[in-house]
Amino acid sequence: MATKVVMEALSPTMEEGRLVKWVKNEGDTVAKGEVLAEVETDKAVMELVARGEGVLRKRVLAEGQTAPVGHLVGVIGTADEDIGAILASAPAESSGAAAEAPATPAAPAAAAPPTPSTPAPTAAQAPAAAQAPSAPAAPALGEQRPDAPSAPAAPAPHENGGRPRSSPLARRLASDRGLDLGQVQGSGPGGRIIRRDIEAAIAQGPAMTGPTAAPRPAAAGDYTDVPLTQIRKTIARRLTESIGPIPTFYLTMEADLTRTAELREAMIEAGNEFKVSFNDIILKAVATALARHPEVNAHWLGDRVRQFNRVHLGMAVAIEDGLITPVLFDADRKGLGELSQEAKELAAKARARKLTPNEYTGSTFSVSNLGMFGIDQFTAIINPPEAGIVAVGAVEDKPVVVDGQVVGRKRVRFTMSCDHRVIDGATGARFLQDLRRMLENPLMIVY
Repeated sequence: MATKVVMEALSPTMEEGRLVKWVKNEGDTVAKGEVLAEVETDKAVMELVARGEGVLRKRVLAEGQTAPVGHLVGVIGTADEDIGAILASAPAESSGAAAEAPATPAAPAAAAPPTPSTPAPTAAQAPAAAQAPSAPAAPALGEQRPDAPSAPAAPAPHENGGRPRSSPLARRLASDRGLDLGQVQGSGPGGRIIRRDIEAAIAQGPAMTGPTAAPRPAAAGDYTDVPLTQIRKTIARRLTESIGPIPTFYLTMEADLTRTAELREAMIEAGNEFKVSFNDIILKAVATALARHPEVNAHWLGDRVRQFNRVHLGMAVAIEDGLITPVLFDADRKGLGELSQEAKELAAKARARKLTPNEYTGSTFSVSNLGMFGIDQFTAIINPPEAGIVAVGAVEDKPVVVDGQVVGRKRVRFTMSCDHRVIDGATGARFLQDLRRMLENPLMIVY
């Protein structure tokens, strides 16, 4: 019996995936558990494995194309098995799921010009490419037989109340942006409008709200369109979920790292195995302070606040396509050397897009450091449901007054973004006071 190969949820937050590379070709023998393709999720590049065995009969999704979770991307079966019914039952359209097909020469009268009710297909809506079979066969996904008349586009399905079928998230996003759902074409199951459709409509701007004066057309070479990667789409969605609904306030503190610098130099002199960075020490200090302040090491869960007794510290890492936050589990309980080594390994895996879901989920609080780029101070956006994040600036030599004398000291600025539903001003201030005390007396974090 044929086995459907579908786009699987390869990470806890994945809604769609981009097929980066097919490992198997059509006609190749496939064993259960064998890698079929590489898929870019919202966090990393993961392997899509076979859930059945036989021959890879059809690669429905082309390399570089995107499909939502659950969408058909291929079919495994026996060499002579009829898979036409599986292909015919698959959704004919998805967000970029169909591969672009080369134009087929036809008589001018064979194709009707597009009308307002039948929009011309975009590249993302083009039918899937199909190799010409040696004998008549069922049409491939999204393919139309040459003798079949073209049909007008069906209107979006409606619910009993008369409004278009849509997900709750899509309705909320549309309401927030003043978008008319009746103007949006759904790409979900049965034409249901989902989040992706709202984002696409918003990207079109005024075109979805009514006619406007035609802008001056841009000349070739005036711009470059860069397709969104899965991680960039996720970053955009997560930040929208954070900065809007979360009542955020910010607390900034400056700490003297002179003693921390002396500790670091002493460890370096002791040997390379003891070498740690300022960031390693800061991570350890934040984790230690969080262990003393469970009211900050917390999540907002809507109807309750969850305070954690363990510190799982998210560490923001810049990668080519954006940002990812691997997690240092039980960071407060690990020695400085162990924490430093783990942080380096996770950062390297993050940049290579090799993190597994259990390595970037489960954080209770996060730290973002842009000091290595010479940034003095910045504010970071909270990663919900976490209640806060600390943004770390550059460690710099600054003139300060000590005992009435102007001296040079190593200083650093921290800005803590706080979810006011969980953290009050005084609560955040006490946490930052403890953090500064530990960094100015670093033996407290190695005690």
